[in-house]
Amino acid sequence: QVQLEESGGGLVQAGGSLRLSCAASGRTFRGYHMGWFRQAPAKEREFVATINWSHLTYYADSVKGRFTISRDVAKNTVYLQIDTLKPEDTAVYYCATTDYRGTTFRTQVSQYDYWGQGTQVTVSS
Repeated sequence: QVQLEESGGGLVQAGGSLRLSCAASGRTFRGYHMGWFRQAPAKEREFVATINWSHLTYYADSVKGRFTISRDVAKNTVYLQIDTLKPEDTAVYYCATTDYRGTTFRTQVSQYDYWGQGTQVTVSS
C-alpha cells in the first residue's frame, strides 16, 4: 500500500519561506509522477506543482517563480520549497502520486491515485 505523509507546514510571516516534505512508503518514487496540491478554506483543491519520472517539472501559474518542487530518490521524499510567501498561499498542502507511467504532466485531482493527509501552511500579513 502506498502511503504519503506531508510535513513542514506552519505559521510564517509574509515574505518568509518554508520547505514542505512528503515521505513515501509502500513504493519508491522512482519512476512515478509526484504532485503537490493545496486547498484553502471554502475553495476546491488546486494544482500547485508536479515532477515526473524524468524529473521534469511543471507549475501552476500562480506559483511560478516562487515554488520549487524536487525529489530525493534515495530518501524517497519529494519537497516543495516555497519562497516569498503570500497570505493567499494559506492552505492545506497535499502531496500525491499516480500510477500513470506516461510522460505528460498530471495537473488534475482526478489524475492522482494516492494522497497524504496534508500539512497546514498559514501565512500572516
